[in-house]
Amino acid sequence: MTTLAPSTLFRFATAGSVDDGKSTLVGRLLHDSKAILADQLEQVTRTSRERGFAGAEGIDFALLTDGLRAEREQGITIDVAYRYFATAERSFILADCPGHVQYTRNMVTGATTADAVVVLIDGRKGVLEQTRRHLAVTALLRVPHVIVAVNKIDLLEYAEAAFRPVETQVREVTTELGLGDVHVLPVSALEGDNIVERSARTPWYQGPSLLELLEQLPAADAEDREQEAFRLPVQLVLRPQGGLSPVLLAEEPGAAERLRDYRAAAGRIAAGSVRVGDRVRVLPAGISTTVAAVELAGVPVVEAAAPQSVAVRLVDDVDAARGSVLVAEGAEPTLAKEIDANVFLLDERPLVAGARVLVKHGTKTVQAVIDEIVDRRDLDSFAHVPADTLEANEIGRARIRLAEALPLEPYAVSRHSGSFLVIRPGDGHTIAAGTVRG
Repeated sequence: MTTLAPSTLFRFATAGSVDDGKSTLVGRLLHDSKAILADQLEQVTRTSRERGFAGAEGIDFALLTDGLRAEREQGITIDVAYRYFATAERSFILADCPGHVQYTRNMVTGATTADAVVVLIDGRKGVLEQTRRHLAVTALLRVPHVIVAVNKIDLLEYAEAAFRPVETQVREVTTELGLGDVHVLPVSALEGDNIVERSARTPWYQGPSLLELLEQLPAADAEDREQEAFRLPVQLVLRPQGGLSPVLLAEEPGAAERLRDYRAAAGRIAAGSVRVGDRVRVLPAGISTTVAAVELAGVPVVEAAAPQSVAVRLVDDVDAARGSVLVAEGAEPTLAKEIDANVFLLDERPLVAGARVLVKHGTKTVQAVIDEIVDRRDLDSFAHVPADTLEANEIGRARIRLAEALPLEPYAVSRHSGSFLVIRPGDGHTIAAGTVRG
């Protein structure tokens, strides 16, 4: 048996107000880190030339990320675009989020699983209302790391005196929101200053470049999940199907007997780790048992940790069907039939009290009712405003009553066990994302 560790994957999202240069920054980051294929670069270079782009390198870097025709025509980002690239230090998943007010819900989608959010600011404009919105959403979603890139430092003649007031504005807003790990750096997406390499044109800035910072920051989400108590939402129960493989029977003595008794609960570990011999409890049944074996991709391992997908065999023949959760004995979450939640509306139609919905938590989906809309969050002033409905792109507080108890934890304790989706029963459309307040 072996012990396998999770990979060094880092997820980050980008956000910024319209025309702050976010698409250009993302394109520059991909280009300078050699994450663009030659044929794509050739096509973008040709398109840039046809449009008369006058940049020093002859490339409109925004074209590397704005994939929809409407995005290219309007020069804006509409939908969340995911990009995958790697350096010698780690692999990245980048969620490029829209900047418009009407696409705030898309920013929620992109930042939910992020280890860090990069918020772009035009150094000439400073902190805008939409900047405050993006930082407020980041705070509500408890993203571990925040990077504020003050862009267009080239248009400010690389002056420290122009950068410091904007940095002060950022610090004031992030302190007000309770954001902890905040990094502010001067960049020029167009010229490439402090994007991949530190710029000689900002000698007064002693910090790392954007890419260096992304390579250095801990994948806090993975670290937190490993330190949390073990949680495994069961996706399916594995049982031998059909006849036994003749090859397996020939190569592995005792395979027939082992497979005949094989039953394993399979799923993706949401938090913590599990070892052979650990005591676990199956929820909501509340039955305790012992872990007999852990397998990862069919290979027996001594231990596995979040976010690996595993098959767990139990000593006792207990009912651990899809929707059940295996948890560490002695560290069980509360089984609750009511949720006091922050709700991020993703639907065009309003959410009202009395609405019958479905709530999906992990692999379990239950019927529910919106008991009350308590208030909505004014993302400009951060104030709580009384409300009885929530409209598209709004964030508010709601109380939800469940038909069946779910193993819920506060979002402040676990970003995974403390989050859920609200679904419309009729068509299966996702209405909102929610986080447990506590």
